Parts: sequence; C-alpha cells; structure tokens
Amino acid sequence: MLAEAAAVPMQATGARVFCFLAKKTALPLLACLTLAAAPLPHAAQPLSRADLPWWQARFSAKQAELHARPPALVWFGDSITQDFEQSGPQPWRNFKPIWDRFYAPRNAVNLGFKGDATSHLLWRIEHGETDGIHPRLAIILIGANNFGHLHWPAQPTLLGIETIIATLHQRLPATRLLLLGVLPSIRNPWVDEQTRAVNAALATRYADGRDVTFRDLSALFLADGHIIPGAFLDPRLTPPDPPLHPSAETQRRIAEAIEPDVARLMK
Repeated sequence: MLAEAAAVPMQATGARVFCFLAKKTALPLLACLTLAAAPLPHAAQPLSRADLPWWQARFSAKQAELHARPPALVWFGDSITQDFEQSGPQPWRNFKPIWDRFYAPRNAVNLGFKGDATSHLLWRIEHGETDGIHPRLAIILIGANNFGHLHWPAQPTLLGIETIIATLHQRLPATRLLLLGVLPSIRNPWVDEQTRAVNAALATRYADGRDVTFRDLSALFLADGHIIPGAFLDPRLTPPDPPLHPSAETQRRIAEAIEPDVARLMK
C-alpha cells in the first residue's frame, strides 16, 4: 500500500506513465502504472472538442471566470454538472437554487461540459482549467459519456478517471479531491455492467481516503435494488430520452449527501 503518494506524470516510449513515489515506508518504493510501450486508450488521452463552436465558447468563458475570481471550489464534469446552471421553468429542471445554496457561497465555478468524456475533461485540465488557481476542493463527476456513443468499457474508463486524478494531483497539489462514482442510468444492461465495474474498482482503489475521498451515490437512485426512473429528468422531456440526467430533486439529494464531505474537506 502506498502512503501519501505523489503522482508524477512522465513520458516513456509513447506511453504516459504515472509513478507514485511512496513516502513514510520502511524501504523506498516506486510503483508505476504503465502500459508498456503502447499508448494509453483514448479514454485516458486528452482529446479536444474545440471544433464545436458552443464548446469552445463555453471553454473560453470558463477560463475568464476562473481568472476573474479564483475559486475555492471547482466542479469538474459533464452535462450532469453543467445542469446546475439551469433554472427551470419546470421544478424538475430548476437546478440553480441548489447551486446557490450549496456552492455559490463557497466561491465555486461550474466546469461541467455537456457530452464530455474522461478524455475531454483531461484535455480541459491540461489546457487551462487548472492554470493559476488554487482551490481548496475539486469535485469530479465524469465517466457516464464513456459508455454512450463512444462505447468505451470499464477498464479504459477507469484508467481515464485515474489519469484525471493523477493529473489534478500534479497540477493542484494543495487541492483536496472528492471523486463521485459514475451515476446509475437506464440505458442498457451493458452500461449497467460497466458502471458497476468502474465504481467497484474506484471504491477499492481509493478505499483509504488518503489522496482522494470517493463516494458512490448509486443508492440515491435505487428502490428495492432497482433504478427509479422518476429520479431522472430525461423521461419528462418531449420527446423523452433514456434516463441519464438526475432531476433537480435528485441533484439536491446528491448535494445533501456529499455536503459533510464538502464541509470537512474545505474546512
């Protein structure tokens, strides 16, 4: 077991290597996560979506926001995180009061981008979203889009999330990290299997809570072991979509569930 590990990204023969230098051990220990000479899968490589005008415009706007008021808290994610900026008009789509209650008073910045997978978040982190800021806490919620049209399974997705964590440790060494598991959805059995596999692996990987606080929030979506369709906003759209995005009420429950961690980690 590595104690107080420091993640150091390195480049080696086409592969991104993350080495964890253990401290406070009886003997020097250097354990490296590598994929030999082969490059990492796409899920763990930084990929830009700047060819999409709306994405590039949002990225530029968030850069300006980050530097206009350096945040104490940042939320990294996809559309589920971006939804915090919606304000109705339907109650199940009214997320902004949740953000205003839990995060705005903490000088937080919403870095959620609709459609982003692990690779896209990694690109953003490496191209400005961690430059010149020193937040006390970063909350990470990513991975659901890996299982969509990209069809990246659990193992590369897990590696993508761990690459994000290692990169944040390097770029924001004083920032505490709260990692949320991939949220349940009702898409197909393959997605269910990949979601459970990723969350189980993350729970094991970060069980000691030293470098990362991990929380699997799947229970908020379950009743008698089954996912509740009413926990999502997608079936209420016209036309309806498969349940993927939490409703405002479920998002409020998420905020309440992690609030003890947020308060403790921000101090």
